[in-house]
Amino acid sequence: MEETVRDIMSKNIVAVMPNDTAEVAAKLMSDYDIGSLPVISGGHLKGLLTDRDIVTRCISEGKSANSTKVGDLMSTNVAFVTPEQSVHDAISMMASERVRRLPVVKEGFVDGMVSLADIARIHSGPEIASALTEISKMDSGHLHK
Repeated sequence: MEETVRDIMSKNIVAVMPNDTAEVAAKLMSDYDIGSLPVISGGHLKGLLTDRDIVTRCISEGKSANSTKVGDLMSTNVAFVTPEQSVHDAISMMASERVRRLPVVKEGFVDGMVSLADIARIHSGPEIASALTEISKMDSGHLHK
């Protein structure tokens, strides 16, 4: 039987709501040593906020982190997986979307998070290396802009 996202996902997620401030989100990221947070409302995924979103859409534009709302900074077209999808599906999605972390959504509700690091702790091989290469292409592209 093929391993599913449910087998490796983290159920202990830290999330924010759209009306929370960038400052609250940044503090949570710092406290939990994470770089992205699902944005939820009523348990439903509304978007994803990254540390980069805070820097590029708030701080670099001179906005105040203690008054700018997460809902104004988050990405709303968020890739996600379901708990029933295979780990292979998650790796493929991460590579194609060039992300390291995906929300896990079950029946519209955020059920967990899965990261490339979660997968790499359990698996290794060419598929992980390929996903990292695709993600790194995006990262290096941002460094040269």
